[in-house]
Amino acid sequence: MKLYRTGSGCFVEHEGHCYRVDALAWDGLLAHEDLAGYLRAVIAGEAPSLAFHSAEILAPIGQQEVWGAGVTYFRGRRARMEESKDSGGGDFYDRAYSAERPALFFKSTASRTVGPRGKVRLRSDARWSVPEPELTLVVSPAGEIIGYTVGNGISSRDIEGENPLYLQQAKVYNGSCALGPGILVTSDPLPKSTEISLEILRGGQIEFSGSVALTELKRDLKTLVDYLLRDNSFPCGCFLMTGTGIVPPSPFTLASGDKIRITIEPIGTLENEVA
Repeated sequence: MKLYRTGSGCFVEHEGHCYRVDALAWDGLLAHEDLAGYLRAVIAGEAPSLAFHSAEILAPIGQQEVWGAGVTYFRGRRARMEESKDSGGGDFYDRAYSAERPALFFKSTASRTVGPRGKVRLRSDARWSVPEPELTLVVSPAGEIIGYTVGNGISSRDIEGENPLYLQQAKVYNGSCALGPGILVTSDPLPKSTEISLEILRGGQIEFSGSVALTELKRDLKTLVDYLLRDNSFPCGCFLMTGTGIVPPSPFTLASGDKIRITIEPIGTLENEVA
């Protein structure tokens, strides 16, 4: 099942049909103690709706916070070390990669997050910015992984590379996060063979493409969630971006007008344009 938030309300998609979800608003859905069971009841009790239009899909976020996990792929570790070597911070990332405690950080709120076809932004004081395609966990208030969506965390590599303490400035600003298109609602873990793919188009041509499988993800997803919920509570649930294993080569930086496509099957494709 896939759950969508649109300008016309909430819908669940199942076996090619869409059903309107009227009884609960978005935050109530993500906080439901049995979201999958509730949606199955909606599908069983409602007739398919013709009111769902993919062009109306919004970012699947209400009062939830978005958090990030860093240095969870070997390629991401290497990129962080490369960009910060001149500031003496490279060793920090190597140690974070191998440590028991994961590197977790606050990423975004709803007001800073865009949905499908929305425009992501580059920091005005950054010179080197890249997308970070990430499998994103949907976590219930009880700390259970109830689904998955696609995340794009725009990052200013030059700012973080200047000093690791600038990480929040490199990653948290208006338009620095995109989520969507919807939520794959399932309590089952995704297969390790699941691939995340990235395409960056410039002038209609592919400027960069890459992919990575979840087999390359070093951290256990449930462990990431357990650490996030230590001394933290999320009454409406939260999102946790699990890091990136796809990093464009060092000379590459995003530019206005670039289109970013991130696909994770069976979740779908998140497409955004750079403002």
